[in-house]
Amino acid sequence: MKYTRRFSALTALAAIGIAAIAPAASGQTKDEQEIRALSMQWQRDVAAQNVDKIIAIHAPDAVVMMSHTQPATGTTAIRTMWAETVKLPGLNLQWTPTKIEVVSPRVATEYGTYTDSYDSPQGKVTDTGSYVTIWKKINGQWRVALDAPVTSAPLPTTATVTEVGDMKVAAASAVAWNDLVVPGFDPGAKIAVLHGDPGGKGDYTIRLQFPAGYRFPVHYHPKAEHLTVLSGTFQVAMGNTADWGALKTYAPGDFIYIPPEHAHFGGAQGVTTIQLHGEGPFAIKLGPGKQ
Repeated sequence: MKYTRRFSALTALAAIGIAAIAPAASGQTKDEQEIRALSMQWQRDVAAQNVDKIIAIHAPDAVVMMSHTQPATGTTAIRTMWAETVKLPGLNLQWTPTKIEVVSPRVATEYGTYTDSYDSPQGKVTDTGSYVTIWKKINGQWRVALDAPVTSAPLPTTATVTEVGDMKVAAASAVAWNDLVVPGFDPGAKIAVLHGDPGGKGDYTIRLQFPAGYRFPVHYHPKAEHLTVLSGTFQVAMGNTADWGALKTYAPGDFIYIPPEHAHFGGAQGVTTIQLHGEGPFAIKLGPGKQ
């Protein structure tokens, strides 16, 4: 009888515990469903080029951390980024959540994989990668607080370097070229890292090579750019709008200094190679800058 009473008491306590936990579990399931629905609607808004609706699901102080570029923070910066992205011709951007976890009544995490592609004069550009999104509940609504897609494209390899004491030498014949993959840039450009880590702190030296007729869109760099034309005919102009008639041409040996955050655009008449050096991190941000 004693054990029976004890068992009955334990059973009652367990029932009370389950009753208390059930609403919380149910609430998390509802939140997960809401976030999944928002994530799917986000993709439809991208396809419809509806930037206003994309911005509406972001918190006012949201941060977007794209690969190979500085974070976009706040509504204005994120709007500029998405306005450029949705205009890419033939854009097809899709992502698939691997897991959505509601970690508290106000915070949830989502991570998964993405694929995107768009058309360019040189053909279709494709990319794949992973992402993590942190959601935050604001005034009862789930909003994106942090979005961080990470491309799976390999990092550029460095050239074969010979060390002579403190000096480092990279033979021209040993320079290792890789595809330059930047959202919004047409394919065909190449990059080679000669010295340092462009994505980190400290000095770096890289080379860029463009095919004949290549053009790159309006963009800027958070830090100063020191540019030397090595071969071919390089074209560039300053401005927040791409006025291709304003391009100026530069020949091998010409040097160009572009201040931080100053927007520019350009291209190459023939196959052209330029060399850049500066202080990292080196980043490319689409859209207008300072003038």
